[in-house]
Amino acid sequence: MKLNELSPAPGSAKKAWRRGRGVGTGNGKTAGKGHKGQNARSGGGVRPGFEGGQLPLYRKLPKRGFYNRFGKHYAVVNVSSLNVFEDGAVVDMNALIERRIVRKPEDGLKVLGGGEITKKLTVIASVFSGAAKEKIEAAGGKTEVA
Repeated sequence: MKLNELSPAPGSAKKAWRRGRGVGTGNGKTAGKGHKGQNARSGGGVRPGFEGGQLPLYRKLPKRGFYNRFGKHYAVVNVSSLNVFEDGAVVDMNALIERRIVRKPEDGLKVLGGGEITKKLTVIASVFSGAAKEKIEAAGGKTEVA
């Protein structure tokens, strides 16, 4: 097989339909646009969502919620899930991702006080809840804000 013998599979490639190339082509004169009207004009047509002046659907539906562009989205972990680490271990975002406790780093790590912790750990996170801080320190561990 040579390069000049290559061709697309039959029926997969279609020739471009060239418009406005004479009456004999069946698509000359008005080039498939009909006579006059908004869609026959250069740059004609209506914007997406336009319903001819009727109140469009996107304006009829209620707006919902609010997205704070400046808000922080933390990867959240409960203290009970920190029991998988050995005594004296340093637990940070990388250690949690390695153990697949956290999937994505987000904007930082937030530790919450759900469950109990039995290991003595040094936990490095962006934010600690009050309960989480108490429980980690009660188990003999340390909390560090990074």
